[in-house]
Amino acid sequence: MRTCLTILLLLLISGCAVGPDYYRPGYPVPETFRGEGPPIPTRPAETSFGDVQWFEVFKDPKLQELIRIALAENYDVQIAAQRVLAAREQVTIQRSYLFPTLNALGQLESIRTSERGLTTIPRRERLAGLAYGDLSWELDFFGRLRRATEAARAEFFASEENQKFVIQTLVTELAWAYFELLSLDQQLEISQRTVKVREESLKLVQARFDYGWDSQPPVLMTENLLYGARAVVPDLKRAIEQKENQISTLLGRNPEGIKRGKPLLQQYLTVSVPPGLPSSLLERRPDIRFAEENLVAANARIGEAKALLFPNIRITGVAGWESAALKSLFTGPASFWDILSPSVVQPIFTAGRLRAGVRAAEAEQQAALLTYKKAIQQAFQEVSDSLVAVRRLREVRLEAEKQVEALTKQTDLANQRYFGGVTPYLEVLDSDRQLFEAQLTLTQIQANELLSIIALYRALGGGWQTGL
Repeated sequence: MRTCLTILLLLLISGCAVGPDYYRPGYPVPETFRGEGPPIPTRPAETSFGDVQWFEVFKDPKLQELIRIALAENYDVQIAAQRVLAAREQVTIQRSYLFPTLNALGQLESIRTSERGLTTIPRRERLAGLAYGDLSWELDFFGRLRRATEAARAEFFASEENQKFVIQTLVTELAWAYFELLSLDQQLEISQRTVKVREESLKLVQARFDYGWDSQPPVLMTENLLYGARAVVPDLKRAIEQKENQISTLLGRNPEGIKRGKPLLQQYLTVSVPPGLPSSLLERRPDIRFAEENLVAANARIGEAKALLFPNIRITGVAGWESAALKSLFTGPASFWDILSPSVVQPIFTAGRLRAGVRAAEAEQQAALLTYKKAIQQAFQEVSDSLVAVRRLREVRLEAEKQVEALTKQTDLANQRYFGGVTPYLEVLDSDRQLFEAQLTLTQIQANELLSIIALYRALGGGWQTGL
């Protein structure tokens, strides 16, 4: 009875656990994002562009199809999912140590004595048996096992956040690559169109030269521009095939052609929802939550290490049946039991190993804390950079469109002036060259504007939601 009371008392007071409890560390969160622009008082600041589902951001049906394929077949996503399953089982494994361990054991023994032995005992044969169970239970008096379970649970949550981060990265990188592919398609179309225009121009200046209306330099200069435009075409085709290979890999497939949906100029990604509150970024971004869960785990590991400095209390016992004759094994007289009082093991001298373990755990916790703060800082920078890029690239695109429009008129006028005998052919060549370069530049700017919106969506923590 006294032993039972002792055990009960130990269980009642075993609620304490050494080591620090986790509290979210403070971080100076700004009231608004830098680069957001003038605030609009009527808009709901609690909502965010990062809360929008990816299929509501990317409207192109073909892109949506590619994303769904990638989410199902991409190897990084599958690897992350398996790591979540492994981390979840580790929680079960670690938690199991809080409960008693019970083992069942059995043994049979067949014995036959020798007729030629040193003794005069007649030969005997017998079949003996032993069946018993042993129990071992470590009382978590100082919380070592509970802290280890807490750490394992935080690592499981971290693996879930890592899975979301992998999904977010996949969705945004696939959209990024898709729009880059559309940009290359448009640049190829511009280059091929320019090649045809310059081929027609070459025919005209060649005819003027053949009729003696003009000298040979315009022919040579037109050929030079034509060959330059032709050289751009195969280089763009190379880039297109390589971009298709990249997208195929993101899909989890071998390199193959990629079907397109709407062309670049028909892709509309508008940021109609404000960025939201900066404080909500800590709850939305998977990489920040991943860093925090790792901090929770590292914090719990301190308690686990400190608990090793205190006594280890364990209850052991064994009970079963033992008989020299198998037929009487499970009878009352064959039973036995032996329950030991709680054993206590207190480390005395470990050459500094245990205290070094505590210091190492504390250092790991500080490293995790700094990693967490760095992740927050990096997140605010990415949001600010993306906000600035979205606003400024729109301004750049508007000016680039005006430049292309002006150069188109300038080129048409230069051709009219040349064939009217008013201006030398050099003016036509210069205008044509500037127009071709401006068109390619405008295409890249248009793509960069779309890519900046994708970057903002990702920076605000969007893209991992898989509600569709």
